Amino acid sequence: MVPPRGKEQFGFDLARLARLWRARLDERLAPLGLTQAKWTILLHLSKADGHLPQRELVDRVGVEGPTLVRVLDGLERLGLLERRDCPTDRRSKIVHLTPAATPLIVEIAAIAAALRTEVMTGLDDADLDLCQRIIARMTSNLGGNRAEDGDAQ
Repeated sequence: MVPPRGKEQFGFDLARLARLWRARLDERLAPLGLTQAKWTILLHLSKADGHLPQRELVDRVGVEGPTLVRVLDGLERLGLLERRDCPTDRRSKIVHLTPAATPLIVEIAAIAAALRTEVMTGLDDADLDLCQRIIARMTSNLGGNRAEDGDAQ
């Protein structure tokens, strides 16, 4: 059992866990030719029924607009997504996954699930439930919406 480290250490521990988890996922997805920016966008789109307004994708992914545009350009060149005009606002674009993205997203999900199983080894449902309630409360305390802020890992 890990000895109590105090509230001042909690944020550091949580940030370290997130960095390590993401780094391991990056390592495992690298053979697919996916950078963190690419797989994050694909997963956000897949969780949103395959399409999102580009502006909303910027908010969910948490990057600047020009950065997102460069990654979207690359994913579009790979045939994994397309941007279409918004029917109600011609200044806006809707980002859509293409059918070519489906097998890749299935593979990403399988790799992420295997890692999640490893990370959560030794934790039971009660542990995870308590952890999720704590994270949800802290996220709410910071004014965030957990459903939109989190990456599925």
